[in-house]
Amino acid sequence: MLLHTIAEVREQIKNWKKEGLTIGLVPTMGALHNGHKSLIEKSVAKCDRTVVSVFVNPIQFCPGEDLDKYPRTIEADEALCTEAGVDIVFAPSPKEMYGEGHILSNDFLTYVIPPYFYTDKLCGKSRVGHFDGVCTVVNKLFNIVQPDFAFFGKKDMQQLIILKKMVKDLNIPLEIIPCPIVREESGLALSSRNKYLSEKGKEEALVLSRILLNIKMCYNKGIKDVKALSETAYKFLNENHALEYLEFRDKDNLEEKEIADSNTVVFIALRVENVRLIDNIEL
Repeated sequence: MLLHTIAEVREQIKNWKKEGLTIGLVPTMGALHNGHKSLIEKSVAKCDRTVVSVFVNPIQFCPGEDLDKYPRTIEADEALCTEAGVDIVFAPSPKEMYGEGHILSNDFLTYVIPPYFYTDKLCGKSRVGHFDGVCTVVNKLFNIVQPDFAFFGKKDMQQLIILKKMVKDLNIPLEIIPCPIVREESGLALSSRNKYLSEKGKEEALVLSRILLNIKMCYNKGIKDVKALSETAYKFLNENHALEYLEFRDKDNLEEKEIADSNTVVFIALRVENVRLIDNIEL
């Protein structure tokens, strides 16, 4: 069923809780693809009931980003969810989530602010305030749906690590389930923003997975020095790629690594056709 209000969702959740049913939540911004579908399938398999939220969250977009043009495909999203066995699609408006008349800044709205150490690097360095918006909306969704399990993809690995930290620090009674990155046959990680790319752009975007796979191959051959591993990336780049970062971080706390080990994640972000793309790989 498609619901638009918090009250409707809470009424249904109350009934499920009375029945002792387990609840899974898959938070999304819509424009659902097979990556989202894999999260939904895991929730449906594990939980008695599954809720998928579809909400383009305005407070996680930074100035100049693609809030207005971000793809909104609620009819197709609802159809995918229904086919996959979802029990509730929760598609609120910004007014429903944040109230009427609010200016959506932390001068006027209560935000959940994750630790600066986790947000002053990688995507957080260029997207100041982004993870404040993510943590705030996800915390609100946790309070509304009260899930036993919440499912997040590893493609947004920094987000995943930050949300796990939030759940631990705020004693939120649920378990976050990390789910593998889903890729096209070409190796390109699925993303709603892939829709912005031309066919040539998609070909150029394969550089992300090529760089990461080559780094992992070199690591498996015994190269552990991060500087040496980083230098292997440059042969894959050309004038169509604007590299933002390539970094080696601890997968538990995002500390920077100088020597790679089995607890290391390699993070990459770059622009192709002015579309910002991210990817990562665990060593």
